Amino acid sequence: MSRLKLFWAIHKYAGVALALLVTMVAVTGLLLLLKKDFAALQPPTQRGSDGRPADFLSIDEVLRRTYAIGHPAFTGPEDIERIDLRIDRRVHKVRSRRGFMEVQVDAVTGAILSGPLPRRSDLLERIHDGSFFADWVHGWVMPAVAMGLLLLTGTGLWIWIAPILTRRARRRARLRAPGPLQSR
Repeated sequence: MSRLKLFWAIHKYAGVALALLVTMVAVTGLLLLLKKDFAALQPPTQRGSDGRPADFLSIDEVLRRTYAIGHPAFTGPEDIERIDLRIDRRVHKVRSRRGFMEVQVDAVTGAILSGPLPRRSDLLERIHDGSFFADWVHGWVMPAVAMGLLLLTGTGLWIWIAPILTRRARRRARLRAPGPLQSR
């Protein structure tokens, strides 16, 4: 089997095998790029009250106010995935471990500015990196997809370049070969 046919076969079967995963990564990646533009994907960041960082509430107070909402995704410390502080907007974004939910708390007054609201972007991110399905998908399958994309790129380039190189080599050989009227 020629090298071109081998690369063509590898390219074709790898492409078919990776098509679904590549489509999933592309769609979720596109949505993640747009997450700040659509409130349905990620709640817009609110603006808190005027104040200096020295005026900000303690994390204990932010958590107390978050738990006081009474939402099942925010009942105790084990439910909190992280708290993002947006200093320029003077707001704490409290994110839950369960249910992809978010509460935004004014860093100065402690008022609940929004939420609990769903953060679909977190779900999209976990689908995008494979961790939604299982840790082994994130650790083994998604790196294999990346290597598969590199393989598709390499074989695709070879499939494209090989005929060009072959035509050039034949053209050079014809130019160097003596014509029918020329003596050898």
